[in-house]
Amino acid sequence: MRRTVLKSLLAAPAAVALPGLVWAQAKPEKSKLTVAVGGKNLFYYLPLTVAEQLGYFKAEGLEVEIPDFAGGSKALQALVGGSADVVSGAYEHTINMQAKRQPIQSIVLQGRAPQIVLAASTKTMPGFKSIADLKGKKIGVTAPGSSTAMMASYVLAKAGIKPTDVSFIGVGASSGAITAVKSGQVDAIANLDPVITMLERDQLIKIISDTRTLKDTQAVYGGPMPAACLYTPVKFVQENPATCQALANVMVRALRWLQKAGPSEIVKTVPESFLLGDRSLYLAAWERVREAISPDGLMPEAGPATALRVLQTFDDKLKTAKIDLGQTATNSFAKKAAAKYA
Repeated sequence: MRRTVLKSLLAAPAAVALPGLVWAQAKPEKSKLTVAVGGKNLFYYLPLTVAEQLGYFKAEGLEVEIPDFAGGSKALQALVGGSADVVSGAYEHTINMQAKRQPIQSIVLQGRAPQIVLAASTKTMPGFKSIADLKGKKIGVTAPGSSTAMMASYVLAKAGIKPTDVSFIGVGASSGAITAVKSGQVDAIANLDPVITMLERDQLIKIISDTRTLKDTQAVYGGPMPAACLYTPVKFVQENPATCQALANVMVRALRWLQKAGPSEIVKTVPESFLLGDRSLYLAAWERVREAISPDGLMPEAGPATALRVLQTFDDKLKTAKIDLGQTATNSFAKKAAAKYA
């Protein structure tokens, strides 16, 4: 843990890093893939949608199926259960799974800020004053165990509230989450845009903690906090380096497109259902989180250490676990992809 994380990332396993020059343009070992995701309509996963809609997977020789689950923890379960090859999900899962001796690795970063917002319901908690008021309450998250639940747990822990002092309720990441707040099923919610912006518009929530911008993320976590990434078992990375390179190429190309895309291009690219019935609000929400999208797919040097420190704040098992952060992510694929799409 004391080694420099960047050095660890660059010194990726030999099976991954050394053959790079040989297989960079090689045919993917596995062309048919299942990439699981939890809440595909969220901006958190927009690079994945862009890649799919613009045909970037096919351009790299990949035929990809993308099942959408209620939350990131459900997508992770699909990977562990063998029904998915790769997950587009929160980086934090790579740390949690290493602690469980089921090593998975991020091969390309999609988000450099979590975009998650914790907010109190103005319907059930009109007199909300502080985080302490959440003790004993029901908090809606995309799915228990997901990154939204982890973010909420961290904010609560800093206020002296244990995760067991509240009830986490899975509400998904779309209209179901909005309904849960409107109907009073939950007292607070940890979710992402465009859901949060729509709840704000209707004055249904009061923001408690916000990580939609780099500045706010720094304020909440005290350092850079990596968010969405493509992760897969370390064994898959070692056995399918050309496939992983193709996936990184796809994602970096999508990230580059998003850096230049205008509002009209975004709306034309995403499915109509993602707009949740309000195009202008969707675009307004996009502008609020735009900088949270990674520009290059690279894991920031201090990112893994920040994530580990955050998780250790509320997870006692991780306080004593031996975590090799260098095994949780590699920048080797993203660097080659960046060179290809420079």
